Amino acid sequence: MIRRIAPLLLCAAAALPAQAQQLPVFEVGIAGGGGSIPAYPASSQNQLRGLVVPYFIYRGDVLRTDDSGVRARASLADGIELSVSASGGLNASSQDVTAREGMPDLEWLGEIGPNLRFILWRGEEEAAPERVVLDTPVRAVFSTDWTSVSFRGFTLAPDIAYERLHVFSQYARLRVSAGVLFGTSAYTDYFYQVDPEYARPGRPAYNAQAGYVGARLSLSYRLPITERLSVVAGGRIENFSGARNDGSPLYRSEWNATVVAGFAFSLWRSEARVDVTSQPFD
Repeated sequence: MIRRIAPLLLCAAAALPAQAQQLPVFEVGIAGGGGSIPAYPASSQNQLRGLVVPYFIYRGDVLRTDDSGVRARASLADGIELSVSASGGLNASSQDVTAREGMPDLEWLGEIGPNLRFILWRGEEEAAPERVVLDTPVRAVFSTDWTSVSFRGFTLAPDIAYERLHVFSQYARLRVSAGVLFGTSAYTDYFYQVDPEYARPGRPAYNAQAGYVGARLSLSYRLPITERLSVVAGGRIENFSGARNDGSPLYRSEWNATVVAGFAFSLWRSEARVDVTSQPFD
């Protein structure tokens, strides 16, 4: 199940260049992308998937919506920021996933919740701004088949990242991050539970437990091509050794790899501009 393809697309959208770092207050456009994605965490199968979505960016004085989610700009303290973060995942048909054959399909996922960000370090070189940040998002998870919505528990996903601007090209942005994921029982049930009615030879019934899900290392690079067009590429390696549910028959691999690429095209941009020179990562 892909976990961050939509934020990756917005990441490309937010990379649009501007003279003297003057960016539009409002932007509306379309973003698309795809790649090779695990069917679900600890699956042994990858799928080729794609997604095209509209996007909206607002760069206000207090609130902002961009690739980091919905953020409150009023700092709680120097280097501490409270935001609302979101993520999501594509669906997966169980008839295409050997381990889940005969089980219910995995639905579209949506995640939303508060994130407390700590800026641990800032570089002093103005020509190439860089920083290290620690994010601590707690999100409620929901799934849908577009006829109903089901609650799938909560996740905690602390993540530390190094970010640098103007890498190989002006306004290009590199991000390298490492983090871990924990889930409540409702979340782990969704991926690893096998109810008795779905048990079969080689797939015994299993009662999933809350706890550690896995660790991940991610990299993304976004590059503005023109004022309106940007591209982004990225990847992720995940390891599930020691996961709370490594005994599930649906736990098929200790390693997952994801490779994705995308684009964003701005269809409309407001004439009003905001100066982000003093806050280049915004």
